[in-house]
Amino acid sequence: MSSRITCEVRTTAPVAVVRLAGALHLGTMRSVHRALSDALVDQPEALVVDMAEVSVEDRLALSVFAATARRAEEWPAVPVVLCAPSPVAARWLAESTTCRVVPVTADCAEATRVASATLRMRARLEPVAEACRRARELVTDACARWNLPEAAGPAALVLSELVGNVVRHAGTPMQVTVTLRRPYLHLAVVDGSCAQAQPGGTDLHAEGGRGLMLVRELAQRWGSVPAGQGKAVWAMLPAT
Repeated sequence: MSSRITCEVRTTAPVAVVRLAGALHLGTMRSVHRALSDALVDQPEALVVDMAEVSVEDRLALSVFAATARRAEEWPAVPVVLCAPSPVAARWLAESTTCRVVPVTADCAEATRVASATLRMRARLEPVAEACRRARELVTDACARWNLPEAAGPAALVLSELVGNVVRHAGTPMQVTVTLRRPYLHLAVVDGSCAQAQPGGTDLHAEGGRGLMLVRELAQRWGSVPAGQGKAVWAMLPAT
């Protein structure tokens, strides 16, 4: 059994294409997962995985693509599409649960078409008090453009808290992103601190942590994941 697989990332804006070559099995799936996760850090519009040169030696290793797609659904809220698998790999994919969450196409051109455009607005903010106001303006503008009147208020509050958490604790420049992938409005803040965001306790006299408790109450789901040299804190709200 070969123990080597290579992962070449080529960004064809706005889509990231990862070309795999070699043997995919339980021993190499970790390196594939790491490469796919790294490709998501730049928050592309979609992630396409080219399997033309992959030999799948263990069908259980195909679960790496479903795991990546589930992570990408939360952050950075982009579709993951597989293309050009071998006949054996295509059959195993069709028989597995992977195809339920990851579309499979014949070639990269078709995969890029399947990965439909995502509605997204971004802003680069400095860690200053004004950042919270700018974040509220960004999400309010997005909700107005996308006709989401009921989401505007909760989304503005959640994004303001996520940005405020960076200002108070990380103190680094940040990338703020608002994405619409129905049925959810996705909010994300990427900063330069690797310290994972954690909500505070129930102590009402504590100096911090209550903002993330509010995020937890208002969001459908939220989380904190590593992103490059820092982290991404994301939240999902119903797109209504």
